[in-house]
Amino acid sequence: MTKFLKTHEWVKVDGNIGTIGISDHAQNEMGDIVYVELPEVGTKIKKGETFMSLESAKSAEDVYAPVSGTVKEVNETLKDSPELVNEDAEGKGWFVKVELDDPSELDDLISEEDYRKSIE
Repeated sequence: MTKFLKTHEWVKVDGNIGTIGISDHAQNEMGDIVYVELPEVGTKIKKGETFMSLESAKSAEDVYAPVSGTVKEVNETLKDSPELVNEDAEGKGWFVKVELDDPSELDDLISEEDYRKSIE
């Protein structure tokens, strides 16, 4: 199941682990991403708050946490290859994997179908 924030972040949940990234639409709006500032493993993130940032040729953008939890893994590949976010934002360009604090927070997010309608 993949759920979205209206600010273009997504979380794909498998058990108690959520993988977080940004939508293809968001990376397209940003242009060529040149730097990804990832949090450290063990960092606590809080739903709705900034937990990392992205820099593109056009701008710097904050990334908001769609759920609260503890960072268990970061996508180290992005440090040397930030362009992966542009190439596969909703796949290999994921940012972090977090252990969810409260799975009921997912209820506040929008479905993939509703997200896609909102950006048309």
